[in-house]
This record gives sequence, structure tokens and C-alpha cells, in this order.
Amino acid sequence: MTTKTTRVAEARRLVVKVGSALVTNDGEGLDTRAIGEWARQIAELFSLGREAVLVSSGAIACGMRRLGWNRRPGAVHQLQACAAVGQMELAQAYESAFQAHGLHTAQVLLTHDDLADRKRYLNARSTLTTLLALGVVPIINENDTVVTDEIKFGDNDTLGALVANLIDADCLIILTDQQGLYTADPRKDPAARLIAEARAGDPQLEAMAGGAGTRHGKGGMITKVLAARRAAGSGAHTVIAGGSAPEVMLRLARGEPIGTLLVAATPPLNARKQWLAGHLQLAGRLILDAGAVRALGEGKSLLPIGVAEVQGTFERGAVVACVSTDGTEVARGLANYGSSDARRIARHASAEIEAILGFLDEPEMIHRDNLVVC
Repeated sequence: MTTKTTRVAEARRLVVKVGSALVTNDGEGLDTRAIGEWARQIAELFSLGREAVLVSSGAIACGMRRLGWNRRPGAVHQLQACAAVGQMELAQAYESAFQAHGLHTAQVLLTHDDLADRKRYLNARSTLTTLLALGVVPIINENDTVVTDEIKFGDNDTLGALVANLIDADCLIILTDQQGLYTADPRKDPAARLIAEARAGDPQLEAMAGGAGTRHGKGGMITKVLAARRAAGSGAHTVIAGGSAPEVMLRLARGEPIGTLLVAATPPLNARKQWLAGHLQLAGRLILDAGAVRALGEGKSLLPIGVAEVQGTFERGAVVACVSTDGTEVARGLANYGSSDARRIARHASAEIEAILGFLDEPEMIHRDNLVVC
């Protein structure tokens, strides 16, 4: 059985989530020392060939302090105002901290709609993976300035899990003001013991994690346990650890058993393939020539030149079937182009896409990471 040490140490793509209490020193103001330390650690991870996305709370808490408010407001328009004021300070702090290590940052604000809509999901995924390929550190937060009750994630633990799903991360690291998940609230029960490792999604964990968040954040340990269950759906393990521990990210990357590891039962690639294979509603069909069928069997992406015909009406991000000329389904995956554009570029080389459409989303019709062979 793979050990806790190996699971985290082998992770190449990480999502790191830091909570409001850590970012704002429990509401006293931005903790620039802590932000600088996280930036240093992530810069070192990048130098070691790792990729990291940072999901940061703190915009609303920063805005509350700047506006002189002592309690988190309940009205959505007041939360939006806090976010608008605080997001500027937060973004500037991260940019300055990472530039000290020669890294650029990119601010990415998301809503639930961005990840529920398949077209916007693919757009967000492409943007984040491109930023990582360029060596830029994405700093992600919920778009609180435009959020409504219907579209809000509700807490950044959930957002961290959704981002882990989005970019096929190997591990979600949730940094908090606790050392990990305990059998009971250690602030109330001196007999509570730290859980070193458990299975993500174990119902018993939710009972242990009961409790509200802080006055500056909406989360609590329960949201972290639920986030771990969500992240496990795409095969990502989750670590819950104390964000103030010295060099916590680097020590985790080296394999030190810090905090609580919640293990995903299914590897990331298998989880993604299971999702695609089980997708019952297919929006259309791509009829492939013999060369494309062979290429998919060898684990390659589907290029437009191998598509002989496009059937059905669908948008970018739809799940479509890949079918041989005799009608046999050989694969299915997420289309990088809607049916109208797909018809125009079918039978053409990838180098011709921009000239035909006037733009280039992706060189592949379906990328191999978004495709499962039947």
C-alpha cells in the first residue's frame, strides 16, 4: 500500500488553499509576512518542477478592515462591496510577494456558473493550464463582487476542490489555523487526537468535523472534509494542515507526514475516464477516418484532420462520441470546438485552424486528457 509520504511527495500539480484567518492574521489586517513565506515556498516548488495554483480567501476580510466593519455582513450587496475594496489590496500583496522571487501572478475570479457551464469550464481550464505552462502563479478567489445567493460557492474550501477537479490536480492542500482534522474539537476536548490519514468521503469524518467557521470566514473543518470528498471525485488527495507551520508546503512536498491526509480511492486519470465513460447524454458524433482511429488507440489526441464528418449540434465543451466509419464508437470526449466550427475545420491540419476560423482555441479537436477510448 502506498504510504502517506509517497502520495503527497509524488504530486506534481498542487492546489493550495489558504483561509481568511491565516491571510488576515485573524482579521487584524493582511499578514504580509505569511504571504511572503507562502510565495517563497511556492517559488521553490516551481523551481523543483512542481505546479501550484493558490486559492486565497481574504478579500472580504480585507475589505471589512478597510471599511472599519467588525462583523462579517450578511447582506449580499455588503459582501460584494467588501470584496471589491479588499480584492485590490489582496492582489497587490500577492503580486509583490511573488515578484520578489521572479514570478508573475494572475488573478482569476470564478463563480459557480463558470464551472457548471461546459464551455466556460473548458475556457477556465485552458487559461489555468496555459498560465502554469508559462510559469505564472494563478491566484484564485470566488468572484464575490458579482456573486449572488444562487451562484456562490459558499466557501473557498469548496472552490479549492472544484479547481482541483478543473485542472486534474494530484493534491489539494488546505492550510488552516488548526493542525489538521481531530476526532473532536481540540479547543473544547483535551482528549481529541489528530487523525493522520483517512479515506476521503468517509461519513464518520463529517461527524468529527462539525463546527462553524470563524467570524471572518464561512468555512470550518466540515467544509474541508466535504471539499476533500469533492476533490477525491477527480482522484485528488487532500491534506489539511496548519498554515503557520514552518515550510509546511515544502515539507509536505518532501513527504513529511504533516496534518491529516484524506485519500482519494481512484487515481486522477481513471476518475476522469470513468466520468466520461459514464456520460449517457452525448451531444453529437465525430466520424473518424482509419488513421484517427489508430491514433486514438495509441493514446494520442484527436486532430481535426482525422475527422471525416461532424453529426449533431453541440457547443464547445460538449461530450461527443468518436465513431469509426462502420458506426463503432471508439472513444468519447470533450469537444474543443462547437459543431459549426468543427465542420469547418474537419479534414484540415491544425496549422490551418486560425486561418479558417479567424481564431485558435486549441490545436486538437479533443485533447487526449479529455478523451476516453472505449
